[in-house]
Amino acid sequence: MKHIHILLVEDNPGDIRLTQEAFHEAGVPATLDVAMDGQEAVAFLEKNVRSLPDLILLDLNLPKWSGKEVLHRIKNHPEFKRIPVLILTTSKSEQDVLESYQLNANSYLLKPMDFDDFLEIVDRINSFWLQTAILPPQHN
Repeated sequence: MKHIHILLVEDNPGDIRLTQEAFHEAGVPATLDVAMDGQEAVAFLEKNVRSLPDLILLDLNLPKWSGKEVLHRIKNHPEFKRIPVLILTTSKSEQDVLESYQLNANSYLLKPMDFDDFLEIVDRINSFWLQTAILPPQHN
């Protein structure tokens, strides 16, 4: 299985730890970089333009720039827009779902609070995005 590079954009330390533990427990060969706010996420991508992540897990409720603002900036950037962005949030709002897809999110996932349920989400991300789907190459 190929090693994957994931950018986790999340401001809650508990959710960061939960995500890291779930990917480890699921045996997903991944490097998880973490950005704690929207501005930090975009700055990370700009700084690492030659080694962009394969996948972005993006919370909507972030300080500085919201997840929607980050998604807009990613999907309107010539080099970043190819990166699949999975919204991973607690928001069940139909408006958030609609706006996320209008901004070209690749999927919208509800963030479970229970570790076993979170592990199931990670297994599904791994199964589809990392084993079934063909991700775009690192460089254009």
